[in-house]
Amino acid sequence: MRPPRPALALEGHRVDMDPMRQSTEVLSFATPGRGLLDVTRPVADWVDAQRMTQGLLTAFCRHTSASLLIQENAAPEVRLDIEAFFAAIAPEDPGRYVHDDEGPDDMPAHLRTALTGISLSIPLIAGRLQLGTWQGIYLFEHRRRPHRRELALHLIGA
Repeated sequence: MRPPRPALALEGHRVDMDPMRQSTEVLSFATPGRGLLDVTRPVADWVDAQRMTQGLLTAFCRHTSASLLIQENAAPEVRLDIEAFFAAIAPEDPGRYVHDDEGPDDMPAHLRTALTGISLSIPLIAGRLQLGTWQGIYLFEHRRRPHRRELALHLIGA
């Protein structure tokens, strides 16, 4: 007879100490050009397919001119305001930057990525990503023209 699995009690929840598992995937997205692309559904669908109930998702954007954000998903005006804010603080100005290898939107794209970040960590509890009611996962394209962008996903849990 096997001994019972150890368990941990956290804030009224019983957490079984199952063996840890890991899953990885690279998802590809076509961006339409500059702006915020909601990638919540494909990321959540991939997480659901892993059949884990608890863990931590890391999402990593494999680019230097695009980034990841968790942001409001209800009002489109929020996304428009975010895009306008970044256009103001990292404007396309050919005389302002030394680096312009790929055009006038190149260096502003790098700056916007530096300010927003390329990775997110999202807890998985009771089989669901713990995004708030109005939160979505967004790929923030900083270049004017469309691109194919990749997100590396890593889920560790049980």
